[in-house]
Amino acid sequence: MPVAVLTDSTAYLPRSTVDEYGIHVVPLYVVLSGRSGREGEDISSADVAKALSTRGQRVSTSRPTPGDFVAAYRAALDAGADRLVSIHLSSELSGTWDAARVAASQVGEHIVSVVDSRSAAMGTGFAVLAAARAAADGADRDTVDRIARAAVDRTRTFFVVDTLEHLRRGGRIGSAAAILGSALAVKPVLHVEAGSVVPLEKVRTSARAVHRLVQHVVEHAGEREVSLAVHHLAAAERAERLVAELRARVPAIRELHVSELGAAIGAHVGPGAVGVVVCLPAEEDADGA
Repeated sequence: MPVAVLTDSTAYLPRSTVDEYGIHVVPLYVVLSGRSGREGEDISSADVAKALSTRGQRVSTSRPTPGDFVAAYRAALDAGADRLVSIHLSSELSGTWDAARVAASQVGEHIVSVVDSRSAAMGTGFAVLAAARAAADGADRDTVDRIARAAVDRTRTFFVVDTLEHLRRGGRIGSAAAILGSALAVKPVLHVEAGSVVPLEKVRTSARAVHRLVQHVVEHAGEREVSLAVHHLAAAERAERLVAELRARVPAIRELHVSELGAAIGAHVGPGAVGVVVCLPAEEDADGA
């Protein structure tokens, strides 16, 4: 394909999809028990869930380096592409997008377009998937870029966590909100707004939080044919129940992906977290064109 699509390891796309469309994935780094490794290659979701459940163990993450991106961009060009679209984790949550921009300036901004997904997980992944499908159909770089950005605008991410402490430690949510939530035993429903993690609603129990999560998804989807993704960390049974409820209550599901969060995002949400990403149809799809 003349246009190659790249992303980072926090998109959590199914491996079969990555292989099918030849998507290039640049891993983030996770520091665990004094060792640093690449997400999904050296350190797994299970490694992070175990560490976060062990008293005294800390987990941190770091972005890929500009050099990592330069190497990925050159590999994609060497494989036959002549233009690149690189779509990444929210710039409000990570320096990954910034590192990609630095690398693009070195390779050539007329060659590489860098897109901020303003989200995470399949909040990024749906934009990557839309871009990869357009590239596979032969679209030029500007069109692939436009389609990716349009998918970003159509995507919402909702999630619940067992504790806000991991988000607080990672600087992904304000300390005041985290401390208040812990003191009152609040189980918040959160969402990603303008690239940042923001409390959407506060409830008293985990069961109620998941119930309200589903209600928000149902209300946002309406009668439209939507794409959904369900994520979890060390909460497979809860995710399965969530999938069953969404299938029963969302009237038109185009595609539904289920995956465990990787180490980089899992380190910030903690074990027990579940989330749903909703991608609305493009206007031409909604109009039946």
